[in-house]
Amino acid sequence: MVQPQAPPPIRSRKYPVQRLAAIALVGSILPALTPALAQTQTGTKSISISNQASYTYSDSANGQTIQGVTGQIVTNLESQQDPLGRVTGCAGEILANYTGISVGLYEVNPSAPTGTELGEVAALTQTELPDLPGNSLPRGAAPNTQNSNPFFLTNGEQGTYNFLLDPRRGQLDQGRTYILVVNPPPDSIYDQRQFRIVIGHRNGEIVSYTATSLDGKPFSTKDGRASINGTITIRESDQVGLVVAILDLNTSICQAQEIQITKTGDRAAAEPGDTVIYRLSIRNLASAPLNNLVVTDTLPLGFQLLPESVRSELEGTLVPITTSQNGSTVTMTADGTTLPVSEGQRVLNIVYAARLTPDALRGTGQNSAIVNGERADNGQDVKDGPVTHRMRLGSGILSDCGTLIGRVFVDKNFDGEQQPGEAGVPNAVIFMDDGNRITTDANGLFSVANVISGYRTGVLDLTSLPGYTLAPNLYFKERNSPSRLVHLQPGGLGRMNFAVTPTYKESDGQ
Repeated sequence: MVQPQAPPPIRSRKYPVQRLAAIALVGSILPALTPALAQTQTGTKSISISNQASYTYSDSANGQTIQGVTGQIVTNLESQQDPLGRVTGCAGEILANYTGISVGLYEVNPSAPTGTELGEVAALTQTELPDLPGNSLPRGAAPNTQNSNPFFLTNGEQGTYNFLLDPRRGQLDQGRTYILVVNPPPDSIYDQRQFRIVIGHRNGEIVSYTATSLDGKPFSTKDGRASINGTITIRESDQVGLVVAILDLNTSICQAQEIQITKTGDRAAAEPGDTVIYRLSIRNLASAPLNNLVVTDTLPLGFQLLPESVRSELEGTLVPITTSQNGSTVTMTADGTTLPVSEGQRVLNIVYAARLTPDALRGTGQNSAIVNGERADNGQDVKDGPVTHRMRLGSGILSDCGTLIGRVFVDKNFDGEQQPGEAGVPNAVIFMDDGNRITTDANGLFSVANVISGYRTGVLDLTSLPGYTLAPNLYFKERNSPSRLVHLQPGGLGRMNFAVTPTYKESDGQ
């Protein structure tokens, strides 16, 4: 780019500030779905350069003097005036409607340790335009002629904006930090973006800076960088008649939500043995087609995918889909399918069936799904989810409760198992973790039905057995305790045995 020569400064009346600096940043927002306005090139002028030479020489052979003129070479150059910031689409297109979109320059919150939180709005020097007799303020630059902060974009200016910074107030000092905010209106489909700008070292009229995207996304999807180091040049401005520094920073701001996934089931309740059908609907909310769609669905415990049931359609036409499974995680890839932008063709539907096993009663009945894709215009990743669906589970002919059985007996050989000759102990008391009290029968046996499944604990009450104490176990140390832990499956059977031994020898009682 050819840099134009700076004109002499224009002095403002009744205002002592002679040097101001302007920062112009170029941002971009994803275009609206309505047709965009044609982009026009502003702030440029054509320069025609002519190159022609005359010549004279003498011919020593005949003593003649020869004169002439060379052919003319004409070159047309485009000389750019002061560039302004512009909020555009991801591909650089102008938005159809800028109403309510503002651009603001903020100080950093000094009390925030991260240096990335918004503080007060930067206090900019007020300006006005035109510079006519009676004006007491310096001349500003269109479109932000009053140097307003924040500045609201207009359709007439096609989303351009600019700010002037005052060096007298230290606004270009090394280490000065700002946060540039592009803020859509509350009801907008676009998302806010913030950029941290740190002023660096100044060498003459060259000022370095570092700009960082605070959301980690690149400034421009074409550039792919989330952090940029650059320089700005302080020079005379032929637009504003002041000394300005121009920062041309390209950004890309996309919609808050570019893809949407919803999940539904064909019933509200199910029981083991049933087959349920799930439907996934993927909607394109972006302004560009979406490629490489991948859905990841995590099934609940006890739900078995039927791979042959997976189908995918787009506007009534079947599209290919590849399914793979790793444990309870099912991955469905829409091979070669592009989700278009046009109305009526934005929804990709995926259906599949799953069969419930008895293990489903041990689970929650809730599964979740997420979708990932890629914009076709700039390759940017898009994602939505997780979305969840909960199905109420019934036991049907199965029961989600189990049965506990056990015995309390005199263990003579201390192996923890009852053998012939080892009598049961009647009227022994076992307390369950849910508060239930169990008493053994005349043979030392007990059983409890309809016990809630899961990990259950029973504790032998030794005070109910005068003359007995817990028998040591010579083979399993974990059984040398008055408590037992069992994992009771739905509809399953669990056993709790307690071995005891007399606290006195039989000869002592004779």
